[in-house]
Amino acid sequence: MTERLSPTEQLTSPAPSTRSDRRAWLGLLVVLGPVLLVAMDNSILHLAMPRISESLSPSAGQALWILDIYGFVVGSLLITFGSVGDRYGRLRLMTVGAVVFGAASAGAALSSSPEALIAFRALMGIGGATLLPSGLAVISELFRDPRQRAQAIGIFAATFATGFAIGPVTGGLLLSVFPWGSVFLINLPVVVLFLVFAPAMLQEVRGTRPGRVDVLSVVLSSAGLLLTVYTLKDAASHGLGWHQALTGLAGVALVWWFLRRQHRLEHPLVELGLFRERVFAFAIVTGLLSLLVWAAASYLTGIYLQSVLGLDVLTAALLAVPGALVLTVTCVVTPRFFERIGRRIALAAAHLFAGAGLALLLLAGTESGVGWFVASTMIASIGYGISFSVVADVAVSAVPPERAGAAAAIAETSNELGNALGISLLGATAALVFRLSGPDVAGTLNETLAVSGLAEGAAESARAAFLSGMHVAVVIGSAVSFAVGLLILRLVPRAPRAARVSQAAPASRSVR
Repeated sequence: MTERLSPTEQLTSPAPSTRSDRRAWLGLLVVLGPVLLVAMDNSILHLAMPRISESLSPSAGQALWILDIYGFVVGSLLITFGSVGDRYGRLRLMTVGAVVFGAASAGAALSSSPEALIAFRALMGIGGATLLPSGLAVISELFRDPRQRAQAIGIFAATFATGFAIGPVTGGLLLSVFPWGSVFLINLPVVVLFLVFAPAMLQEVRGTRPGRVDVLSVVLSSAGLLLTVYTLKDAASHGLGWHQALTGLAGVALVWWFLRRQHRLEHPLVELGLFRERVFAFAIVTGLLSLLVWAAASYLTGIYLQSVLGLDVLTAALLAVPGALVLTVTCVVTPRFFERIGRRIALAAAHLFAGAGLALLLLAGTESGVGWFVASTMIASIGYGISFSVVADVAVSAVPPERAGAAAAIAETSNELGNALGISLLGATAALVFRLSGPDVAGTLNETLAVSGLAEGAAESARAAFLSGMHVAVVIGSAVSFAVGLLILRLVPRAPRAARVSQAAPASRSVR
């Protein structure tokens, strides 16, 4: 029986849709906290490593694992946990993941050995891998209105992107006052708030997908991605040898086996048919390429600002703030323009802005270049912001609701792989140019400048060689960005006006 309200109650009670909207936006706020933490933990250790090295004395290999194990684990498990959440409950998975992430953060802060810190960072990666795809899928269920959902996903993407950008700044500010463990302990208040408010503000979302999770597919995807990403990073750091080649071949073979298996399974872990839709495929390529050029540019310009121009590390981090602000605003406002420009133009614009921003770095020199760096990050960040918003929205809206977690995981996995490929490919290209044109004192700029008694002429030659390598990497990244942007304009069909104004229902765009 429906309860009747008195005239006074009818006047004072908020409309059901208003209450629902308010609850949805508050639910979004609850989800954003863990998302920000997961993104920040990809970069927050960059400024903490000198303090950690003083305290724990890790070897060079252990230091690399402390930095990279978190991203390795997150990237290799996103697809798995996206599918698990679709089948067994996304909120439940997020809750378990938040507990694991918080406990591992506390353990990392209290670590007394490099081995312990590596183990806790890996555990943090397991928790983080549960939060991203499930969080995006929960948001897609909170907002039934397509325009509100697109705006919410844009805010989600902005939060994730901002976390990447402010990680070094946050780390620098914490380390100026507190010990190195503070970069992990900062996670605990946010995790506690999520665990307190999530049960009240969010409701369980469980997909209707039949069948169980294929365990062999989980093993193949996780191990294959982990070995592949590890090989790329290790080869970039130490060069390509037999060890890296064999590891890489094993990773590629496992990924290939995984993809072949998905075609034969009745209920696959990843629905590869999604990639037959041209817009979805180009969106995933956009996510991968955007993070590739961003990671490479961030890595190379970080060295440029500190080792070529001589800026301190906190000043270098603060110079990235304007770009981070542009990135955040772009992620938020981009969904509002979908109905006017369509995803085809948005995807192309992401690459064209990124390419134009990167090209400005060609004007940076060994004596000056701060202004060109700031301008470059601001313009390129427009492209990155469009990319994050478009990729996330397309990934979720291109599939039925019960597949939202897995589709979101594909998008996030493309970001993680792009992040690894950027330093591995473009970073290695810059390093090769340095070795060929540098003073032949050491393999990298920082190692060369650290040589005692180094002549000033050799130091200047090393700085110029590094700048040449950075410029070569920038030319490649910019050219690829422009090429893909133009390819999208040529190959992706122009959407009808009606399709741009009102997004099609997810089920109607799925590919079976």
